[in-house]
Amino acid sequence: MTEEPTTDEQLAPRPGAEQAELAAEIRAERKRVTGGTPDDAHDVIIELDNVDVYYGDFHAVDSVTIPVREKEITAFIGPSGCGKSTVLRSINRMNDLIESARVEGRIAYHGVDLYGSGVDPVEVRRHIGMVFQKPNPFPKSIYDNIAFGPKIAGFKGDMDDLVESSLQRAALWDEVKDKLDESAFALSGGQQQRLCIARAIATSPDVLLMDEPASALDPIATLRIEDLMYELKQEYTIIIVTHNMQQAARVSDRTAFFSVDVNEGKRTGRLVEFTETAKLFTDPAEQETEDYITGRFG
Repeated sequence: MTEEPTTDEQLAPRPGAEQAELAAEIRAERKRVTGGTPDDAHDVIIELDNVDVYYGDFHAVDSVTIPVREKEITAFIGPSGCGKSTVLRSINRMNDLIESARVEGRIAYHGVDLYGSGVDPVEVRRHIGMVFQKPNPFPKSIYDNIAFGPKIAGFKGDMDDLVESSLQRAALWDEVKDKLDESAFALSGGQQQRLCIARAIATSPDVLLMDEPASALDPIATLRIEDLMYELKQEYTIIIVTHNMQQAARVSDRTAFFSVDVNEGKRTGRLVEFTETAKLFTDPAEQETEDYITGRFG
């Protein structure tokens, strides 16, 4: 049975309470459980092995070991300051842009040490794309936002086809196909975030990193992003940082819970538990994990 598309009337702006209620109704009508299908037969595409992150003398993250399997959604959850976004940015070497930052341990992509000698950070970011917390479209047209990365990378194919396919994969094509020359800033917040996802897809990455991609969006736009993640994991490996535990439970296959130790006013993040999402939320191995997901702290 074909799923009915969400209508424009359903997506029209509404007061916050109505937005949340409508999002819940749409989710219930779809009768589809997102995430929750981990498969150990999937190859490990990224492996973090005893990873420590420092900013100068400050030890931001301590000894993180996580295997990330292809075509799954892995969620990082935990209280503010626990290092989950720092770890995420380390995976595609975004922390290189911070002069005092350094990464110890090993982060491997298809077995290649991403911090090994001779590895080009720009090439790393082509294979491991990133979507940030707030939509950040370029001050260009919708078309030029998608075409920008491929042009820089020397893409020689049909750019029109690439722009269309990227927007289709990001579930945005039907909404913007008649206004590709218009400014990306004319789009709604949720559309801008899907545009940023399409922009990341356009460079043909294997992996998408998403740092709280729905935190700045209303409930309906959040639902669209969650549905999109579910569709994208058929082709891409996704790692998402989220403060929303319900979102992690809805969309992810495996979840890493981070916590934080405070020593002399300095906060050092650490990995507490990493396992299948269903197990972490129903039968966590660590008391600290249970305290967090039941709201006793965090």
